[in-house]
Amino acid sequence: MIVLAVLRHDQRLADMAGGNNVSESTVRRWRDELITLLAAQAPRLDRALKKIAKRGEEVVLIDGTLIPTERRTGRADRRNYSGKHRRHGLHFLALTDERGRLIWISAARPGRTHDITAARHDHILAHLRAAGLSALADLGFRGLDNDVLDPVIVTGFHASRTHKLTPGQKTANRVLAVGRAPVEHCFAHLKNWRTLTKLRTDPARATRLLRSLLVLTNLEVNR
Repeated sequence: MIVLAVLRHDQRLADMAGGNNVSESTVRRWRDELITLLAAQAPRLDRALKKIAKRGEEVVLIDGTLIPTERRTGRADRRNYSGKHRRHGLHFLALTDERGRLIWISAARPGRTHDITAARHDHILAHLRAAGLSALADLGFRGLDNDVLDPVIVTGFHASRTHKLTPGQKTANRVLAVGRAPVEHCFAHLKNWRTLTKLRTDPARATRLLRSLLVLTNLEVNR
């Protein structure tokens, strides 16, 4: 319960230690041990997709999100700056089922990482084809799947100065937006854990933290 309070409300370790007659180092050890234990229960990408396919579902939702981090001095932190969000953070790629239930989350990457770059690094396309699934995605994933006859990644239509969308294309974009809405709700639910307000950990520990929160979030949703 002490660790859950730290994760949910971002309580200071010293405050939790003083209120429970234990040392701050003990609370820190409890937190780290529980995060490691829960993160180990987070599903692997291939197993998560196979489980979805076995349930008879045909589509998953994919999106990327930025978890804010503290800004640090030095050139090494520049890659954590996201021009899209105009802030420093770590980029995570996530998959949900059609109802918005989080099924997998990637390792942490620098904030400037593009969604399509992260998807290629994790071989998302190959894993989807192996599981016989398709994925609904936003325009950030355009170009990931160039198979015109049998696309796996479904994205909307992109308008430009020289190419205006037809009424049919606009309707298709609206339908896709409705289908993708659950993944946005999923991220909002995940970020209810206030420890994610501004991460103060390195990418490896941030990865374990997000994967442990995936497990906790699903337990909370499914109870």
